[in-house]
Amino acid sequence: MNQGVAKVAVLGLGGTIAMTRTPAGGVAPALSAAELVAAVPGLSQVRADLEVTDVRRLPGASLTVDDVRELYGTAENAYAAGADGVVVTQGTDTIEETAYLLDLWHAGAQPLVVTGAMRNPAQAGPDGPANLLAAIRVAVAAQARDRGVLVVIADQVHAAARVRKTHATSLCAFTSPNGGPLGQMIEGQPWFAAPPGFRLNVPLPRADAQHTVGLMTVALGDQGELLHGISDRLDGLVVAGMGVGHVPGPLAPVLQDIAGKIPVVLATRTGAGPVLTGTYAFPGSERDLHDRGLIPAGFLDPLKARILLLAALRAGASGESIAASFATAGGYPDP
Repeated sequence: MNQGVAKVAVLGLGGTIAMTRTPAGGVAPALSAAELVAAVPGLSQVRADLEVTDVRRLPGASLTVDDVRELYGTAENAYAAGADGVVVTQGTDTIEETAYLLDLWHAGAQPLVVTGAMRNPAQAGPDGPANLLAAIRVAVAAQARDRGVLVVIADQVHAAARVRKTHATSLCAFTSPNGGPLGQMIEGQPWFAAPPGFRLNVPLPRADAQHTVGLMTVALGDQGELLHGISDRLDGLVVAGMGVGHVPGPLAPVLQDIAGKIPVVLATRTGAGPVLTGTYAFPGSERDLHDRGLIPAGFLDPLKARILLLAALRAGASGESIAASFATAGGYPDP
């Protein structure tokens, strides 16, 4: 990379970055990926040959796993044709999920960079052009290789496995609570704070795989009213527990029964820090739930845990393999 002109594929999914005003008011996805690229000032200064493709033109909230699978197939084709990097533009509502799903699939060395915008092009000071320019600069950087999928937004470079959208409207909505961003843009170039680390990959799903995984957040006094018959409707469940992985005592046997039928992963609803495995010993504690068959998510937040469980199930992973994947991806030792 950076030896001559790099080849970069820009793949558009829609989102705020591609929205314009509608006759009825409000905004909706309308701009093509080519129109987004054409609106980026300073792009001519980047030594990159861009190939632009529209994969979808949807709001981030409307994307599906199948949409992301098709996008990754397009990215694979771009790499096979000689692309040095791929940039994806999409809505920010689901970036933290789609980027991690792509990260689980993407085993290659080439950068795969996801970006979006918090302000649409009809607003004063839209951030889309700056984010797209930064993403392309990261995609052509040699330092970005072997890092899996990166999320570039607001001049920060985040690991797909850690990034979270933590504000509904701020231009600085994206953070990486457990460890901080991997790097940042300085004078138009990416700077990374550390060398590439370990990457977990999951095989691409079978074409007919349609597993479903639910996510339930535990609240004060929760007795599991929403869980009745859930193992008949879902293939897996993620429970966002309190604190380091706690639930009300009466909920523990309910979860044990479900975990005997489908994989149940225990994450924390707090937003940062890990699920523990051996500190507390009361009914409904993380240790109790672990003994009842729940799989600890470690540092993976509930949304990331759901993506990993879904990807593993659709790849045909066994229960033992799923537990091993979480032990690795969660980054927290299981005693």
